[in-house]
Amino acid sequence: MNYETLRAEIPALDHGIYFNTGAGGPSPRRVVDAVESALESHEYETPVSEGMYGPMGDRHESTKAAVADLLGARPGEIALTESTTDGINRVAGALDWDSEDVIVRTDLEHSSGILPWRKLERTHDVDVRVLETETGRLDLDDVRAAAEDATLFVVSSVTWTHGTRLPIEKIVDIAHDAGAMVLVDAVQSPGQTAVDVEDWGADFVVGGAHKWLLGPFGAGFLYVRSGAERNLIPSAIGYRSVTAANAHDYEYEPGAGRFEVGTTSPALYAGLEEAIDLHHELGVDAVEARIESLTDYFKTELPDEHLLSPREFESGFVTIDREEPEEDVERLAERGIRVRDLPYPEALRVSVHAFNTRDEIDRLLEIL
Repeated sequence: MNYETLRAEIPALDHGIYFNTGAGGPSPRRVVDAVESALESHEYETPVSEGMYGPMGDRHESTKAAVADLLGARPGEIALTESTTDGINRVAGALDWDSEDVIVRTDLEHSSGILPWRKLERTHDVDVRVLETETGRLDLDDVRAAAEDATLFVVSSVTWTHGTRLPIEKIVDIAHDAGAMVLVDAVQSPGQTAVDVEDWGADFVVGGAHKWLLGPFGAGFLYVRSGAERNLIPSAIGYRSVTAANAHDYEYEPGAGRFEVGTTSPALYAGLEEAIDLHHELGVDAVEARIESLTDYFKTELPDEHLLSPREFESGFVTIDREEPEEDVERLAERGIRVRDLPYPEALRVSVHAFNTRDEIDRLLEIL
């Protein structure tokens, strides 16, 4: 892939060195242009031409098709959301919980994959169990034991703490054999590695545009495996949720459509669609290969005792054990380099994307 062309498309890189894509990726100009163009068209042109709701619906459908293609799904299995957190909450609010239910999550989840279950613990007396891990790894025997009583198993495809890539297919098989549904937080996967939700077999997969896809904040997606929605009643309802908005005896949309509610701006989804198009143009495999090359280069300069991420490539995350990670973040920021510290493990996390360079890594290492 031509990483120099990609770099030239990202204005934020003119102002510093960016190693924090795992938190939020800087958008290329064409993504922002797509957002601005869609907004201007919707607000300036459609009111007096075809009307505003039709184009909004058309954008929803084209974006869902793009997301489906990205994930290896069908468009009817995709609902558009605001974020990963939003998608998780839509699933959490759709199940009929009681004190007999058990939710199992790992200790590697982001707060987005923790707080909705804590709320259910408080409001519905649901039993939330935390599966402990070691160095970002899950023991499949522990998964098997934890899944025995589970109603829902919650896991990340790529851990935000260590950058480990978890064996989702095996976890899903174990959970399904035990009768549990599976929700995968996949926000750290699309944009840096290929995703095939059909191979994963999970019931729900959530993600967002604003990290490795380099899309805008505020555009997310929820995959619902065909048939998994049949007994789910979302906590919110609106004209997009149902087959006939004005029918007295309403019926929910089949598939993931029931998880959408009402009016949203087409602009951010235009940005998501453009980000996906760009990712395909760059080449999914080419992007991952470049990330692998850069992280391998970075890790050669890090001793084993300081490297908390796997020595072998699994993702663009390089998590480093440092004595004062918060101070490191501040010191690097003063020199124009953006990284982040982690609350657990207490460490420095560097996100390496395809637009980064070896020279930038050398500069980071020099300051550290």
